[in-house]
Amino acid sequence: MAITAVPETPRKPGRPPSPYSARPQRTSLGRKVRDNLTGHAFLIGAVLCFVVFSWYPMVRGIVMSFQRTRRGETTWVGWDNYTRIIADPSFWPAWKNTLYFTGLALVLGYAVPFFVAILLNEFRHGKGYLRILVYLPVMLPPASALFLFKFYAYDPSEAGLFNAILRALHLPTSQWMQSPEMTMPAMVVASTWMNMGGAVLIYLASLQNIPGELYEAAELDGAGIWRRIRHVTIPQTRLILALMAMLQIVATMQLFIEPLILANGAGAEDSATSVAYLIYQHGFFQNDLNGAAALGVIMLVALAGFSAVYVRLTAKQD
Repeated sequence: MAITAVPETPRKPGRPPSPYSARPQRTSLGRKVRDNLTGHAFLIGAVLCFVVFSWYPMVRGIVMSFQRTRRGETTWVGWDNYTRIIADPSFWPAWKNTLYFTGLALVLGYAVPFFVAILLNEFRHGKGYLRILVYLPVMLPPASALFLFKFYAYDPSEAGLFNAILRALHLPTSQWMQSPEMTMPAMVVASTWMNMGGAVLIYLASLQNIPGELYEAAELDGAGIWRRIRHVTIPQTRLILALMAMLQIVATMQLFIEPLILANGAGAEDSATSVAYLIYQHGFFQNDLNGAAALGVIMLVALAGFSAVYVRLTAKQD
């Protein structure tokens, strides 16, 4: 059987080819930009926030620390603001109080959240309710929580909560914030109660990533609870413990709201004056913005130097 060829349909003369017949391919660069446009928009917004609210005030503060403004006129004075601030009689006591608070916070405020997280991790039931209970103080405004401690827990009369507990245990009561010896420990207790909820949740997340086989092997070897914590829990959470220690020190060195509310600023015999509160005094009470900027730069350098040394030491240990 013969096969007949179908003749081609002739194209009409003068008709141009359709522009959609050969659509150009999108370039890879344009596609990447279009795909990452949302991410770049969020990144640009975050960078702008840092520039406006963090980097610019930091640079502006450094510049102001080398200037002096009098009656609207600004002049460069070099290191005069720094020498004047260091010669302030409150400078070294403020650093002493700040370091004392940081040391107490490392003993109490750093260790308590970790052991609370270990305790919560051992519960089989009701973990969610216990986490909410521990995190509730973080949800309170800091000023409200501190006023609660000041007028209810630290009331020096017999109506105060802590004095009532001491009296029930047949122990001597305390004047708390009116006593120079008890001012710092009392502020550490209040600060730990307010802020430990976030640290407990971070520790819990780290503890739940520890393989259960390690604890089972330790139990088979006859290890008790303290040996399991020492040889299993702490080594497995070493990195998060190191990070939280650095964050704890940096945060407690910026002690401000606790002395401002609990001790009315300086406290009894200047026992609560911190570096951050001294900056507040120079800037808003003495109208010495240049001196406050110089003191802020000193604190910035101290915290940056500590962070660099700490990171270097922990990197060598790893």
